[in-house]
Amino acid sequence: MPAIPAEMLAVVTTGNGGYDKLEYKTVPTPQPGPGEVLLRVLAAGMNNTEINTRLGWYSSDVTADTSSTADVQSEAAEQLADGGWDGGTPFPLIQGTDCCGETVAAEDSSLIGKRALIRACMRLDGYDSPNNVWMASNFDGAFAQYVKVPGSEVFPVDCDWSDAELATIPCAYGTSENMLHRAGVKAGDVVLVAGASGGVGSATVQLAKRRGAYVIAITSASKVEQLKALGADRVVDRGADLRAVMGDEAVDVVVDNVAGDGFPAMLKVLKRGGRLVSSGAIAGPIVDLDMRDMYLKDLTLIGSTGWDEPVFPHLIGYIERGEIRPLLAKTFPLEDIAAAQEEFMAKSHIGNFVLIPPQT
Repeated sequence: MPAIPAEMLAVVTTGNGGYDKLEYKTVPTPQPGPGEVLLRVLAAGMNNTEINTRLGWYSSDVTADTSSTADVQSEAAEQLADGGWDGGTPFPLIQGTDCCGETVAAEDSSLIGKRALIRACMRLDGYDSPNNVWMASNFDGAFAQYVKVPGSEVFPVDCDWSDAELATIPCAYGTSENMLHRAGVKAGDVVLVAGASGGVGSATVQLAKRRGAYVIAITSASKVEQLKALGADRVVDRGADLRAVMGDEAVDVVVDNVAGDGFPAMLKVLKRGGRLVSSGAIAGPIVDLDMRDMYLKDLTLIGSTGWDEPVFPHLIGYIERGEIRPLLAKTFPLEDIAAAQEEFMAKSHIGNFVLIPPQT
């Protein structure tokens, strides 16, 4: 195994703003302390959350979708005190929520040399507490050659997937599995997935089918066949009048990470006693909510951020048993992160983009 260098290459996000806030440079290699593990990053997945964090989209002052916010921030960057997941983001920060890595330093010697995924959402106060911290939002992440994390969050995985394929899993699939877990999705449920071609959406199609649900995917016309190949039982064009196409009270569960103007129709198509679960709002965080839809139909609205205890171990099992497959859209060298994020924002792909740091 190569010696651990004193310095490494990383992308450092220096503040809220445009692509100019992404600096590819040499920084000190992190040094693991008691209970921590150091991993050599083999591949780092890219997600909407890294862009939102850079933009400061989580601020209550931001009411537009990610794309519109990006246009504003590129013109006039402004540091937002509440722009991150937990208030202000601790810039300068190495982002990168998804990591497939090789363990190079650990108190548990059995981990050394093993390929592993990192559970990016960490419930360090225990699972009876809703408090959570996220790699790459609260502390440095995987857009680098090395990353250090608590040893409890390192999950060795035994499979024939490539490093880049494994790096598509943690954030998208963890977020999706957590939503399905909290919504209690089971065999026979009719599940509507908004934004089904995105990283979380496409993971949800697979994971809901794995549970035996009947899955209806909302996507653009150009991606219909790809969503059907993933297991979608029915595909609805995202420009369609949802109520006219589906009718009211048609589904048991809505998984909606889109929100925006389409949100009111999501409540209309839910059956009485149905559940809507969300972990995002890419089309805009401010929605119209008719309270009569919620209380007269006994609906349950579920927020989902902190991953529950069974979620990540289950994902490792799904991978090792061949019950899910990766959706790797494209890889980029780490230094090309700005080009990767720009292409990501075009939303012409299905699945996940992955960055590959220099291997030493």
